[in-house]
Amino acid sequence: MTSTRRLRGLRIITACMGLAVFGCAGPPIPRPSNTRPVPVATAPVEGFITSDDGLRLYYRQFGSGSPTVIVPGSLFLSRDFSALAAGRRMIFYDMRGRGRSDRVADSTHISIQWDVRDLETVRKYFAAESFTPIGWSYLGLMVMMYAADHPDRVDRVVQIGPISRKYGTKYLRDLTADDLPPIPDSAANAELDRLRASPLATQNPMAYCRREHEIFRVGLVGDARLADKVPDVCDYENEWPANFRRHMQTLFVGSIVPLDLAWTSFAKVSMPVLTIHGTKDRNAPYGSGREWVSYLPNARLLTVPGAGHMAWIDQPTLVLGAIDQFLKGEWPRDARPVE
Repeated sequence: MTSTRRLRGLRIITACMGLAVFGCAGPPIPRPSNTRPVPVATAPVEGFITSDDGLRLYYRQFGSGSPTVIVPGSLFLSRDFSALAAGRRMIFYDMRGRGRSDRVADSTHISIQWDVRDLETVRKYFAAESFTPIGWSYLGLMVMMYAADHPDRVDRVVQIGPISRKYGTKYLRDLTADDLPPIPDSAANAELDRLRASPLATQNPMAYCRREHEIFRVGLVGDARLADKVPDVCDYENEWPANFRRHMQTLFVGSIVPLDLAWTSFAKVSMPVLTIHGTKDRNAPYGSGREWVSYLPNARLLTVPGAGHMAWIDQPTLVLGAIDQFLKGEWPRDARPVE
């Protein structure tokens, strides 16, 4: 993969890989059996938390009391996942250098290890003796690293479209999206190349961000008709393409790509883990979710047929209903172990 294509892939990963054909060993197709949580109407409490190195991390809190759920990636998730706050405390925050949180000037302080430290900082700030983290995309790996380091602090774990334990792991074709033609297609990529070379990228980075978002958002869902439901994060200067790419290049190339934690590192993650993965995920292949569940001691996989990286946009009732049930201490009916 060329460096340009790699950066495009990172753009889609966190704006944070067709339908899988199952053999006899594949999981059953989930039925939309769960009731979607009732949205929480109360306004969130907002503010900033100071990290270990002095950066401000933006947070939003919905609901109150116990249990506590902490969700990194507020800029992508708080709009939809705040519906889960009925009867529990939901804390969303933006990672360092992302969304409304402070930009990181020192590149040595951009890493997945710093993200793990920040999650502990958030827990301490809210005085949560224990909590459930929800990690989407590369944060699905991050919350597992946190749970391995602090198993006594974690009640349960939710992963959504997690990247693989070892970045770049190859999976069987049936366990990847394998779009033909690819999404974005060659015409869209050619337009991006033209825009990147035009004055727009530097003179009006917000407008450039919005056009790039329009092109890439289609790849984040399985059903292209739902692309307009993908959150637009271009109001935040951290998310303007030049800033985003600089941050993600450092984060991935510097800390995630070389990471190779042994599966034995996660032996202490004995609490229940619910992994949710769409079969048409173009950013973190469906095979990575299956792999996580097959190695963890107490995990189950909820397969979302035809869903992309933002599986909750494709099937909100199924996904949010399953998470709500899991947070209540029950396995969703359609969550299955993976051998």
